[in-house]
Amino acid sequence: MSLFPGFREELVAVGGGIDIKAVIGPRRDGPALLFLHGYPQTHAIWHKIAPHFAQRFNVVASDLRGYGDSAKPATTPDHAPYSKRAMAQDQVALMRALGHERFLLVGHDRGGRVAHRLAVDHPQAVTRVAVLDIAPTLAMYEQTNEAFARAYWHWFFLILPAPVPERMIGNDLEGVLPAKMGSGSAGMSPFAPEAWAEYVRCFTPPMVHASCEDYRAAASIDLEHDRADRQAGRKVRAPLLALWGARGVVEKCFKPLDEWRRVADDVRGAALPAGHYLPEEVPELVIQELERFLQ
Repeated sequence: MSLFPGFREELVAVGGGIDIKAVIGPRRDGPALLFLHGYPQTHAIWHKIAPHFAQRFNVVASDLRGYGDSAKPATTPDHAPYSKRAMAQDQVALMRALGHERFLLVGHDRGGRVAHRLAVDHPQAVTRVAVLDIAPTLAMYEQTNEAFARAYWHWFFLILPAPVPERMIGNDLEGVLPAKMGSGSAGMSPFAPEAWAEYVRCFTPPMVHASCEDYRAAASIDLEHDRADRQAGRKVRAPLLALWGARGVVEKCFKPLDEWRRVADDVRGAALPAGHYLPEEVPELVIQELERFLQ
């Protein structure tokens, strides 16, 4: 059974030898809407959401650089190939290749961080942006405390120098994935078998290394970019919606709306009765919130 009935799959060249995998809805008209996933997932996280919006929008759901079936380029000592700036540029180029100069943008987890960077670096491209279950990266690092470090231990494990986490995860690929994704308040129940099969298929040593580089970039070059934005007064200019799980870590450790208002001009949002994986745990509520926001 297809997770995205009526959608077509494409591997799109976006420049610099990078190909980005995307599933694209059947509509050729209507506003363009891009969905970005998080760790350790792929575009499959949107299978309960994207078909609904494909009725009215020109929907694209892609795999981030380093994830799923998208390219996994070699890294550099400063981790720049996996900076959110580079990952955002991929997505802008993807949408332009598909004929969309301006689009609506929704990102969960790592995809939300890419969406944040994309909205700052390419304000002309983003009409509205929604971020799911994150606070801004810089705020989360600057406010790290014991509770956050215990709950988001993977943030500090994955940034260890290569190949330490890669080897440790590689010793038990089949065990690490459910241990990580099933650790939230809903356990494994949100994940449809077909989507889970995709996550397992894609959780390979190359993706493990690339995703570690994503986190290493977030703890280094991404923070430099975020601090430069703060110093220069650069913010998200597009209207921003923040949704997060009432039973998750973001709710427990941060004040998401306060933090987003420090980096964006026009912010609204709410907690939903769920843990981290909002698009799979409470898809109906996410659809309702997005419907109101994307009008």
